[in-house]
Amino acid sequence: MPRRKSRLRLCLAVAMGLVAVSAASQAADMASPELLASNCFNCHGADGNSVGTVTGLNTLSAGIIATKMRMFKKDKALTTIMDRIAKGYSDAEIVAIAGYFERVNK
Repeated sequence: MPRRKSRLRLCLAVAMGLVAVSAASQAADMASPELLASNCFNCHGADGNSVGTVTGLNTLSAGIIATKMRMFKKDKALTTIMDRIAKGYSDAEIVAIAGYFERVNK
């Protein structure tokens, strides 16, 4: 029995290590937050400082931006185009974009 527990512990440790490596690899493969956020400049203005009728991102917290992006991604908010744009981002990319706008607009 002790041998079985040792094997099980070893397998669990290896599995947890693989999950950690996979998450780190995905983060390393992601484009920089600045590059991801630059897609937003077309409608929301440079660094989120909108000059038109589109919502400016410069006054919103990272939490609000991320929440709204997830809502658009899941079709939980009505919009003309953001639902299609948001679907192109992973959850990690959404967090990175939201964090970018909060940092540059402090």
